[in-house]
Amino acid sequence: LTDIGLTKSREPFTRLLTQGMVIKDGAKMSKSLGNTVDPTEMVKKFGADTIRLFILFAAPPNNDLEWSDRNVEGAHRFLNRVWRYVEENAAKLKEYGKVIPMSGLKDAQLRELKRKIHTTIRDVTHDISDEKQFNTAIARLMELTNAIYSANGDSPEAWELRREAVDVLLNCLSPFCPHITEELWEMLGHENMLCAESWPAVDESSLTKDSVTIVVQINGKVRGKFERPAGMDRDELQASILSEGYIAERIAGKDLVKVIVVPDKLVNIVVKG
Repeated sequence: LTDIGLTKSREPFTRLLTQGMVIKDGAKMSKSLGNTVDPTEMVKKFGADTIRLFILFAAPPNNDLEWSDRNVEGAHRFLNRVWRYVEENAAKLKEYGKVIPMSGLKDAQLRELKRKIHTTIRDVTHDISDEKQFNTAIARLMELTNAIYSANGDSPEAWELRREAVDVLLNCLSPFCPHITEELWEMLGHENMLCAESWPAVDESSLTKDSVTIVVQINGKVRGKFERPAGMDRDELQASILSEGYIAERIAGKDLVKVIVVPDKLVNIVVKG
């Protein structure tokens, strides 16, 4: 094909991903060894979505996969957990659907949930599109599910965020589990099919942290970690750390040589004496 100009490379693709083998009982799964699993029976018992989820979550696609009936059951429990949350809260969730920007949220817990929603979109998109690491993408969706279950409050803002989180969860989970997510999408009152929806977009303003952990070193040795508001400038951060009781005691009576400040990350204090 390259000789007649139909392609620009010797192969009709630019990247090759070779999947690993499926291992069971310590050996490659094969009919000759009698260690195969009947997919029809597994699908009848757990559903196709569970089997897909387990296979994609058990290992990166280029690694060998160790078959485990127990882990199949774990994938099934996760999907049941997603189903149960949507089913039990569908009536309430259907009342909401307005996306609240980060700037409209004052409650710290709600801001953290908003941040979790959009870091999940960002990271899952990267895992799938760039890294082809489907197992880590699924792990992030499990973390988002935990965050949804942990969300507190009965205010309209709290429910708007829950609705946004569930919509994002179902959308990002749909490539792995298209059947259950389509059912739940319809249960939430959406008129269009989920498979026809656009991939969720990241709101960059929702990724900014409210606070950060500052590592404090004295003469190169870590002497503490302190929470500070994100975005403090160098002078503010330096003054704040130097006035911290524990740090002030450690440098009392010593000559301050210099202070190295890396905003939102590090303060290194160099002293003599």
